[in-house]
Amino acid sequence: MTRHRSSRARRRLYGVLFALGAGFAPLGAQTPEDRLAELGIELPTPDAPIANFVKAVTTGNLVFVAGHGPCGGLDESNTGKVGLDHSVEEGYAIARWVGVCMLASLKREIGELSRVSRIVRAFGMVNAPDDFTRHPQVINGFSDLMEQVFGPAISKHARAAVGVSSLPRDQSVEIEMVVELRSP
Repeated sequence: MTRHRSSRARRRLYGVLFALGAGFAPLGAQTPEDRLAELGIELPTPDAPIANFVKAVTTGNLVFVAGHGPCGGLDESNTGKVGLDHSVEEGYAIARWVGVCMLASLKREIGELSRVSRIVRAFGMVNAPDDFTRHPQVINGFSDLMEQVFGPAISKHARAAVGVSSLPRDQSVEIEMVVELRSP
């Protein structure tokens, strides 16, 4: 009886630690795919590249995920300039959606998102007017999603968030990232 309680208490503790963002999960804990499902996120089918490149390349234990904009089609909800056509909050939501699109390409490249040991670096570009200065708050949409999916121990990454005068197809946000995989 004591062992059963101890095991149950340990599972509760692990769950609390993970929920609090300790980035620690015991064997058998939720996978990134489980957390996506809890968030109500279904990964879309990755769009085909719009030019002569691939969405992701693996070399050694690193995956380079090419610059992604919003997938599933562009319209007035995800094109134009943040700070002019979109609020910072709308830009945040667009960056979050770009993160979902990137996870779809990453999953296609590596099979299971549980293979990710670290989000190493992200580079976010925000289509914005010259006087806009809140690029980091926009790209937080991507970074916050990565933390929700992978936990802080895996998701905390080096990052740049910059403003640009235009992006391909007038998309509002484009992000690229480098991911490290667990050794097999």
